[in-house]
Amino acid sequence: MTNQQNVAVLDVKSRGLRSLLPPSSSLPVAKSFSPTDFKMLLKKRFETEKGGARINAWVDSMRASSPTRVRSTDPTMLETDDKSSWIVHHPSALSMFEQIVAASKGKRIVMFLDYDGTLSPIVEDPDRAFMSGEVTTTVHHLPIESELLKKTTTTKPIVSNQMRAAVRDVARYFPTAIVTGRCRDKVYSFVKLSGLYYAGSHGMDIKGPSKSCKYKKGNHGLLFQPASEFLPMIDQVYKALVEKTKSIGGAKVENNKFCVSVHFRCVDEKSWAALAEQVRSVLSQYPKLKLTQGRKVLEIRPTIKWDKGRALEFLLEALGYANSDDVLPIYIGDDRTDEDAFKVLRDRGQGIGILVSKAPKETNASYSLQEPSEASFLILACNFHY
Repeated sequence: MTNQQNVAVLDVKSRGLRSLLPPSSSLPVAKSFSPTDFKMLLKKRFETEKGGARINAWVDSMRASSPTRVRSTDPTMLETDDKSSWIVHHPSALSMFEQIVAASKGKRIVMFLDYDGTLSPIVEDPDRAFMSGEVTTTVHHLPIESELLKKTTTTKPIVSNQMRAAVRDVARYFPTAIVTGRCRDKVYSFVKLSGLYYAGSHGMDIKGPSKSCKYKKGNHGLLFQPASEFLPMIDQVYKALVEKTKSIGGAKVENNKFCVSVHFRCVDEKSWAALAEQVRSVLSQYPKLKLTQGRKVLEIRPTIKWDKGRALEFLLEALGYANSDDVLPIYIGDDRTDEDAFKVLRDRGQGIGILVSKAPKETNASYSLQEPSEASFLILACNFHY
């Protein structure tokens, strides 16, 4: 095996010590150079190269967005064929509604819903991701093959501002939680429904309903914040990132209480590497924080082992369903961060994961929906049926 340190020393002898310095360095080379100084220079060079590699990896991941699109090994394969193949493994939840109903018989449904991209369309300004909007979808435009759905629906348009009413009604019958990367208070200001569980900051800020609901089980005074000690640190990182990214057009930094989101949806792709470098320079000062990614967003959060999947498990336990065979968790989400919850359901062999996506993507979900309007329709159908 080649000894990497020996290789580095030989390189110094053949090309001189200056070859170890960063290209822009103007430091003079001392005639007498101690072993400690030599090690420090090696470390500096290594960290510079490592940082560059990390930035490249981040930019590649930023391009991929989330979850990663499934790429065909056959370049001649048409996108429609690729999607058809994917749909076989992840059929529409609307088309499979009768199977979902059959799976729920004799079980208590617990509904988990992501917010952005699921209850609200993805928008350029995250502060304007409201549930209401102008988009309408009629039942004739939805992929409904279920006779049960056809019998329980009308021909009236499904307007996206009906999403709030659909969620409100489903929460009257089933424990319902909004699980999001957003700040819990901000999502509540969008949804404005007091009968729900809200799990903000990727589940690091969980609060139960502020009023009693029809279902008996549930801890309505629930408040769980496993990352409270990180609040001062998150605030520091938020302020540093606002300052660091203000020169990059389109970048928006959002303080989500227990995590910080750097949105790059409106940033020119040519500036992504510069944005990633600024985020890396701040993150490097905080070893207790880590970087994760969502749809056109870089997220900095605590290194604790907590995500949407663990939030799902925590809420099931809080509801008294941790070891129950009589529960059917349904999780609807669109993002890479929702994959943690989909995986929990798949590993449990209990529950239904539904991915909201127009494009084929790698996922642990069992079913799919095209867009938030279809998610609204599915929730509405549940209200009709149960």
